[in-house]
Formats: sequence, structure tokens, C-alpha cells
Amino acid sequence: MRKAVLTFTTLLFVIGTVGSNIGPALVDEKPRLILMLSSRNRNLFGSVPYIDLASYLSIGFVRILIAGVALYLVGRWYGTKALGWVEGNMGELPAIYKWTERAVDRAGPAILVLMPGSNIVCLLLGHRRMPPKKFVPLLMIGIAFKLAILWQGGRIFEEQIKSFLEWIEKYQWYVVVGLFAISFLQSARKGRPSAK
Repeated sequence: MRKAVLTFTTLLFVIGTVGSNIGPALVDEKPRLILMLSSRNRNLFGSVPYIDLASYLSIGFVRILIAGVALYLVGRWYGTKALGWVEGNMGELPAIYKWTERAVDRAGPAILVLMPGSNIVCLLLGHRRMPPKKFVPLLMIGIAFKLAILWQGGRIFEEQIKSFLEWIEKYQWYVVVGLFAISFLQSARKGRPSAK
């Protein structure tokens, strides 16, 4: 079960990277596909002018919930090992990890409502053994707030989103290739932790 969840989480990471990288080129044409691949804030925000509310809420909610629960389980089962791997490869924890760890210490469970899509938050809360009966409802509340805020923001800035996507249209595939190149270089540099 643990290896299956770790494999599934790795798959989510891969398809999320693809979705994030092709998002600028396809979010206006295939918003449902992009949100299924990656429900990152920029994809959620950018998809608003091109998708109906029911699809936006259902796809975004399920995608973020699945990723959050998977990362929580990985944190619960492999948290110490994953943290040791990051420290071993980088010499020290990245600043964003330290900042998030302090935010979790100060805000406690409320951080999950404030940052429901954060990989680091879900991993940390799993590693710190937050009870699943507390984690899942708070994650769901946080996702609902996040989707509502991004939807409203997308409606307010609908014209600006459309203008921006039209402006980058002739360069969109250069942007996509650039994003994949950056992702590839980051992956090659870091390697991956093993799951035993």
C-alpha cells in the first residue's frame, strides 16, 4: 500500500509538471484537461474565463484533494526519510521549507485552511501525525475557500486574463519548451529519494 501511494504521488508530480508547463499554451483551449493535470493557482486562475463553474469546482476540488491526501500519506510514512534526503542533497533545507515549517508551528491546523494546495504543508502535517479525521475536513474547507477566491478573482480580471493569453499566444510554445527545459534541469540536478 505504501509503495502504491508513493508511486501514485510520483505520477501526480509528473502529470502536474506537464500540466503546469503546457498550461500557458492550452488553458484557454482545454481548461478541463489542464486542471485535471495540474490545479495549481495559475491554472485555476487562468482557466476561469474559459470554463463553467461546475467543471471548475469539481475538477479543481478533486485534483487538489487527491494530491493533498497522497502527500499527507507520504509525509506520514516517509517524512523523516524524505527530509533527510533533501538535507543530504542540498546541505540544508530550502528556505521555503523552513518558512513553511515555522508557519505550521505558529498556525497549527489553520495553515491547512490557508494553504490547502501546498505540497510542503501536506507533507509536514502527515509527518507530524495530524489525525486523518482532522486533516481531511480542514483540507476540504481550505480547498473550497481557495477555489472560491480564485474563481472570483478570475471573474474580476477576466479581460486581463484573456488579453494576457492572447498576447503570449504567438510565443506560447517557446514558453512551454522553456518551462520543460527548466523542469528537466531541476530534476536532473536533484535526483530522487528511494522508497524502502
